[in-house]
Amino acid sequence: MAHHILGQSRTQTTLFPEALDDFVTEDNPVRVVDVFVEGLDLETLGFERVVAKGKGRPGYHPAILLKLYIYGYLNRIQTSRRLEKESHRNIELMWLLGRLMPDFKTIADFRKDNRKGIKGACRQFVEMCRQMNMFTDSLFAIDGSKFKAVNNKSKNYTPSKVQFHIDRVEKSIQKYLSQMDSKDENEKESSNTVSASKLAWLEQRLIELKALEVEVSEHPDKQVSQTDPDARLMKTHHMERQVCYNVQTAVDTKHHLIAHHDIVMTTDRGQLTLVAKQVQQAMKNKDIIVIADKGYFSRNDIKASHDLGMTVNVPQTDTSGSAKKGIFNKSLFKYDKDKDVYICPAGETLQNRFRSKEKGVEQDVYFNNVACSQCEIRAKCTTSAKNEVRRMRRWIHESIIEDMQKRLDDNPDIPVLRKQTVEHPFGTIKMWMGATHFVTKRLESVGTEMSLSVLAYNLKRMMSIMGTTGLMEAMMA
Repeated sequence: MAHHILGQSRTQTTLFPEALDDFVTEDNPVRVVDVFVEGLDLETLGFERVVAKGKGRPGYHPAILLKLYIYGYLNRIQTSRRLEKESHRNIELMWLLGRLMPDFKTIADFRKDNRKGIKGACRQFVEMCRQMNMFTDSLFAIDGSKFKAVNNKSKNYTPSKVQFHIDRVEKSIQKYLSQMDSKDENEKESSNTVSASKLAWLEQRLIELKALEVEVSEHPDKQVSQTDPDARLMKTHHMERQVCYNVQTAVDTKHHLIAHHDIVMTTDRGQLTLVAKQVQQAMKNKDIIVIADKGYFSRNDIKASHDLGMTVNVPQTDTSGSAKKGIFNKSLFKYDKDKDVYICPAGETLQNRFRSKEKGVEQDVYFNNVACSQCEIRAKCTTSAKNEVRRMRRWIHESIIEDMQKRLDDNPDIPVLRKQTVEHPFGTIKMWMGATHFVTKRLESVGTEMSLSVLAYNLKRMMSIMGTTGLMEAMMA
């Protein structure tokens, strides 16, 4: 033992006890949490019990519990019971909370009762970053990712799944009844023993499934999640189906800070304008550039975003089935903007004949009856009857899509930039959350959890960019 570093005796007393502040270095991230929360106007943000009542048992100030949660999410400690345990043994938390040790019920109730305040604190940090000129490029990548809910896939039911279970139970009941009939005919056969309790359970299960079938058919989304009613069965990145929430984020391409986040229960399509509009409001700037993947491609959505003053870059999806049919794709028909006509692969001109409206989209229809009926390569152009012609449909705002496609063609690195930007925060947050991402149920509670995760992520990013002491100085300036 003489050649090893020796520890201090556990029974050793000191004349002057160490101060708790001595155990927390000046550049410790816990000091950033303390400075950030102390600078917030908690009452304005919507936190409850900021002003204590003059009677009754005193409660904890919301700043104490907010510090506890932010510290927890920064250090992958998300449950109230684990936070309670850490407050009893963690030196950093003892310093941060002033040796207060709230119980798990108080900790859990704070997150449940202060959803508005927690989301406000997350937005306030984004505003603080904006004031520090962290979003000067005004270029944001938007994407969605599926985060697992508490609800297991076995507790989620769709019409086909309910019918599968009903058929399975009915077959089992029929099998048991057949065995009972066989036993009555030949009582000596010991192999056909039937459990009456098992049969009763199956009959009760069938009644439950029939009731569940009605519930599923009456549900707007045609599916029911029994553990977390708000969670939905969705396809994940690897085309697997999981009960999830679809988290939308807009991430700054320069510093990878999350400027806005939201949770939706549908696919990414149709979410572009909703997310981008919130980014405009958060940045107090309409002139922003947005990039997204082809899952967000929607003509009406892109038009709405364009009308709001932003520049949108979304790759166009080719949903045409022409290639499978063995006929010319629409891309082979060239549009002449000056003459407002299409030139077909045979070199003929297709004039603008009339305007129609399909599924809420106004389109101009182009065709040439004479040229098409006499065309030698007509079989490669259309599979319709001889008296019908190939018609080209052009959205009346198609120029917006064409301009967007030209920007994408001129800047082939845009898709790579989007992936490098938006996948980083998702991967980091999911790693922090663990295998089961959310620990709470229902959309409002899950939204609060996500706000805490985003706030912790943005804090971590800012500390990496500016350093802990530099960030604290900027906060107090």
